[in-house]
Amino acid sequence: MEQKYSRMKPAELQIEIAELKIKAQKAEQMGMINEYAVHERKMIMAQAYLMDPANFIPGMVYEIKDGENETFHVDYMNGVFAWGFRNQSKTKEAVPISVLGNKKR
Repeated sequence: MEQKYSRMKPAELQIEIAELKIKAQKAEQMGMINEYAVHERKMIMAQAYLMDPANFIPGMVYEIKDGENETFHVDYMNGVFAWGFRNQSKTKEAVPISVLGNKKR
């Protein structure tokens, strides 16, 4: 039975991330784009649980990693998720903190 990322220790999360990376690489090599995307998203989630949510401040704007000049305005935090707005969107969404990069302001 799979254990929830929130219950895993950092060492277990790092092992999980390494295993997911291998699975993603294999899926990519085999041309299984959907499977690759699933493993990538799981890695992003596992990485979020290795980070400290206290490092992300509501009211601040952060770069989105691997986003083409995309930013994210954090409205509030809920666990390892930052809730807010991407670029100038009016639609509130949640993103794992592992996708957030440097502060913009």
